[in-house]
Amino acid sequence: MTERLFMADAELRQARATVLAASPEGIVLDRTVFYARGGGQPGDTGRIAWASGETAIVDTIKGEGDTIIHLPASGSPLPPVGAQVDAVLDWERRFAHMRMHTAMHLLCAAIPGAAVTGGAVGADRSRLDFDLPDPPAKEAIEERLNALIAGDHPVGIEWVEESVLDTNPGLVRTLSVKPPRGTGRLRLVRIGAGETPVDLQPCGGTHVARTGLIGRVSVLKIENKGRQNRRIAIALA
Repeated sequence: MTERLFMADAELRQARATVLAASPEGIVLDRTVFYARGGGQPGDTGRIAWASGETAIVDTIKGEGDTIIHLPASGSPLPPVGAQVDAVLDWERRFAHMRMHTAMHLLCAAIPGAAVTGGAVGADRSRLDFDLPDPPAKEAIEERLNALIAGDHPVGIEWVEESVLDTNPGLVRTLSVKPPRGTGRLRLVRIGAGETPVDLQPCGGTHVARTGLIGRVSVLKIENKGRQNRRIAIALA
């Protein structure tokens, strides 16, 4: 298995690891800071360096079981199995994803009660699809979203028993992606302090530590994508 260091600390930019497998199809490490593509968030890019070489990583995906596969650039050298390497993120791109992913949680909070039917995180722009009969006012959503960002609310991780979903199914806002079950534990992202958080829902992605780090965002457009499907696209200002 690959230890997912980003699950506990999304601000780690690099880590020392041991190579478990290496081929042109992918490099597997015993631990990594690279997020594997999933849940609407892209896989990380960066580089893996060792004593006698370095290779660019162009994407990161999930492998069999609990492994994470780092995809090397075509024709790149490969580290030997058993070698100690440094896995280094393209931090600017990852941090943009963290800002965007956190902003999307706040967009959920800005439209309470509406189920999410799809979404995609990007470094430049992101979007969420909501199950809504009527499109909300663009200016009102943008104002509400930026007010939540400016509140500089803390963003934290909580691990709970997965059985909490049986007693509180409303924690899951996303209809298209269900949180994985079977491990006994569930990772929740909490935004805001106190008894009533700004947002609380299962998520395996990476986020900033405080909403103020997102910076101002703009709502680009709101589109009708079906009888009750409203797509809201946002961008970092």
